[in-house]
Amino acid sequence: MASNFKARLANGEKLFGTMVTLPTPAAAEILADAGFDWLFIDGEHGPLETSELLAILQTVGDRVACIVRVPESGEVPIKKVLDLGATGVIVPQVNTAEQAADVVRYSKYAPDGNRGVGLARAHGYGMKFSEYIEAANDQTVVIVQAEHATAVDNIESILKVPGIDAVLLGPYDLSASLGKMGQVDDPVVTSAIDRVTTACQNAKIPLGYFGVTAAAVQKYIDGGYTLIVAGVDTLFLGQAASSLLAELKQQNASG
Repeated sequence: MASNFKARLANGEKLFGTMVTLPTPAAAEILADAGFDWLFIDGEHGPLETSELLAILQTVGDRVACIVRVPESGEVPIKKVLDLGATGVIVPQVNTAEQAADVVRYSKYAPDGNRGVGLARAHGYGMKFSEYIEAANDQTVVIVQAEHATAVDNIESILKVPGIDAVLLGPYDLSASLGKMGQVDDPVVTSAIDRVTTACQNAKIPLGYFGVTAAAVQKYIDGGYTLIVAGVDTLFLGQAASSLLAELKQQNASG
């Protein structure tokens, strides 16, 4: 259930998710019913707009936690997706403690922050306003991405910001910021990843990682990462279709 996701994350459970980029609620519903612990709804790189995010969240409902990656660490995108009913936010390019503090502030109601108060889906369109407001600060999940060399330099101070529930490593953007585009196994990149890993583990902050396959994330699971994102909806569709077509062609190849 989505409501206990934050507690499961804090308890160190392995939480397996996948990435949703298609503006098609049925695709997210299928993935939710497949048994994933959570869905990474990509509002940064994907084509998803507000109405499409709302439709996905309405369709998935409380089956699994839906964490939305916002396009930037701004107040409006953060409060908007939380008002839509997202379980939490993933915020990209959080490179300083000051940015991290802003993210928490935008995600929490007073006195823990200054999230704007409105009436939206999260509040039962007003019918569950008091109930939601009372529980929101304790249940909203705040995840920041460490995906730049500057974030690595500042990781210890970022982790001191109260209210950060997890750090999601962004290996490809990190590699680019280090002048090693896509070379995630380069020693320079792996050294930066190791620094983030050690800092998070020392601070007892859960770590997350994205990979397109199960094999790509296994090394990080073995290393203690618990917030796992594997696969993308578009790749599932494309790879399954290509595999089926290849099988058909092989079975019906002319002699």
